[in-house]
Amino acid sequence: MTFEQAKALDEKYVMHTFGRKPVEFVSGAGMHLQDDAGNDYIDFLSGIGVCCLGHCHPAVVSAVQEQAAKLMHVSNYYYIEQRGEVAEQLSAMLNWGDPARPTPWKTFFANSGAEANECAIKLARLYSRERGHGGQGIICMERSFHGRTLATLAATQQPVKQAAFQPLPQNFLAAPPNDIEALQAVFDANPQGIAAVMVEPVQGECGVYPLTEEYLQAACQMAHDNGALLICDEVQCGIYRTGTPFAFQQLGVVPDIVAMAKGIAGGFPMGACAARDAVAEVFQPGIHGSTFGGSNLAVAAAHATLSAIVDEGVPANVMEVGAYFKEQLEAIPQAKEVRGMGLMLAIEFGDEVDAGKLVLDALGAGFVLNYTGSHTLRFLPPLICTTEDVDALMAALPGLIAGATA
Repeated sequence: MTFEQAKALDEKYVMHTFGRKPVEFVSGAGMHLQDDAGNDYIDFLSGIGVCCLGHCHPAVVSAVQEQAAKLMHVSNYYYIEQRGEVAEQLSAMLNWGDPARPTPWKTFFANSGAEANECAIKLARLYSRERGHGGQGIICMERSFHGRTLATLAATQQPVKQAAFQPLPQNFLAAPPNDIEALQAVFDANPQGIAAVMVEPVQGECGVYPLTEEYLQAACQMAHDNGALLICDEVQCGIYRTGTPFAFQQLGVVPDIVAMAKGIAGGFPMGACAARDAVAEVFQPGIHGSTFGGSNLAVAAAHATLSAIVDEGVPANVMEVGAYFKEQLEAIPQAKEVRGMGLMLAIEFGDEVDAGKLVLDALGAGFVLNYTGSHTLRFLPPLICTTEDVDALMAALPGLIAGATA
């Protein structure tokens, strides 16, 4: 089938919820993608942060192939191989840097970040009710993004994304990020009415804005002082994206609930919601569930992915290459600001640079890039990205910027 035929079928039969770029990718390996015409591209988006080990990592491919030939799905009514092992891996990752933690984290397996966040919201509200606090409000940060289901969209404090779907579920309260006094004011206005504060340690979808250590620690303290929980949405910034297993581990807090997805299974659809043991225990059989969550295929992919990340020294690479990449971006004359941690970075240009045009031009030059705003590029490359990959992009960026400048 030709590219034009594929485009025609997509146009006729697929809902138009994405504005697609003019390329059809058919294969990939590591940092590279190939289109239907055989052209090669260096990928600095990795499926929106999903393909953390690059495309078609041999360990993940092998794990999925072997499991697919053995058993794909039996449902959560039964025990299966590797589900417990992956939950144990996640518990160890969540306890990273704090080996004295006395109890394990417990995980609910889902299929996406939105489902993981739905689970986190439900768990926080149930915990508040079961423990006699009664609060049902969820404080969320302005600019946040937590998903596109109705509840996670209500938590997403971006009015432009919410407008078409009103009325949305209630009791989601907005607070400006990195403003401790404003957060305290929300608590003061809702005594005993708050079940949780929900944060992305690094806000990704809006253009990569990290929370400060001071703010996140204050948010955690306020939550606990008011009988509420701290939820960290690590869907985009977790799974070693910032160099540590989770971004909160660089900000001096231990949350009560953590949502994750994207890189967790190296390209296979998977999400997870983990909670401290005392919080997780309010979930009992029948109160929450998923048909496909934690399937045989998903946990096989996740086990292979999480193991390979550690075995291949990926976290150290994220720290090293991320620091180098950030330094190179900061040297660009047109850069107004460079933000982020590890291999989750953004560059903000002035009004004269059209980021959308730059991304399209980059595609023609063999680079897969992403923009989150009219003048903002976001970089989420595979965690195996090298300084040579960065150098290749940096050699092309001056010309691309010039071509996208009014």
